[in-house]
Amino acid sequence: MKKLRFFCAFWLLGLISGQAAATLNVFATVPEWAALVKEIGADKVAVYSATSAMQDPHRIDAKPSLLAQARGAQLVVANGGELEIGWLPLVLRDSGNAAIQPGRPGYFEAAVHVAMRDVPSVLDRANGDVHAGGNPHIHLDPRNLLKVGEALTARMAELDPANAEAYRAAFKSFAGKLQAAIGRWEGEAASLRGIPVLVQHSSFVYLAAWLGLKETATLEPRPGVEPGSAHLASILERQKVVPARMVLRAPYQNAAASQWIAAKAGIPVVVLPFTVGGTPEAANLFALFDETIARLLKASR
Repeated sequence: MKKLRFFCAFWLLGLISGQAAATLNVFATVPEWAALVKEIGADKVAVYSATSAMQDPHRIDAKPSLLAQARGAQLVVANGGELEIGWLPLVLRDSGNAAIQPGRPGYFEAAVHVAMRDVPSVLDRANGDVHAGGNPHIHLDPRNLLKVGEALTARMAELDPANAEAYRAAFKSFAGKLQAAIGRWEGEAASLRGIPVLVQHSSFVYLAAWLGLKETATLEPRPGVEPGSAHLASILERQKVVPARMVLRAPYQNAAASQWIAAKAGIPVVVLPFTVGGTPEAANLFALFDETIARLLKASR
């Protein structure tokens, strides 16, 4: 009898320990949110990023590999703001996973937790790939990571109550480190305030607002539309009046337009990592901003 009681107690302890270490399967649409999930979940989560830093997150094919990953997910972490509108609805629909559909606890959108910039007053497809809710590239203001992270932690705790306290503790630690880093970054980047820049696509609106950069023109005549020679010539002419000091683009964007305008205007092209993995140095969320600010400062000297 004593042996039986010992065996039952041992089995129960193992069961409880196994539940506490249970893995939450997360499907993140972009690398920045996959990285945030990992900061909160550590070894309690298995995270799959549907895209890489070298892909345009607007233009992804709903491949069978994505469907397979979504089918086994307990939580989808999407950017929202219509960033993934061309492919994520298809993945969700065809996954056959009822738990991760919009409106269910297994579906989370980051953009609804922050104040969106560049909300259009008029919606017209003639204006290019304009997002109705505003510019979706919210992660490049690190203060938004705190807002999204708080909500995401609550959702992860709801879905995986056995590890809820671990998630809350990890986010508290991450938030403290991030707040300290934000203060450091703002001090390092103080000299960037007011510097005029050109951008290839409206990818850096939140970064510019946070650091005080002044966007003078966008190389794309409309969002998602490659610039023609006439448009680039007009930007070059504007340089005579409002001279930008650098051209910013993301690693996945076509380099031709930015290189042409930079050569003609005599200013550098700055390829910013844009998201985690965008450069070898930008291996996590902290390194993303370290590298971004370092590249901007180097170009501004």
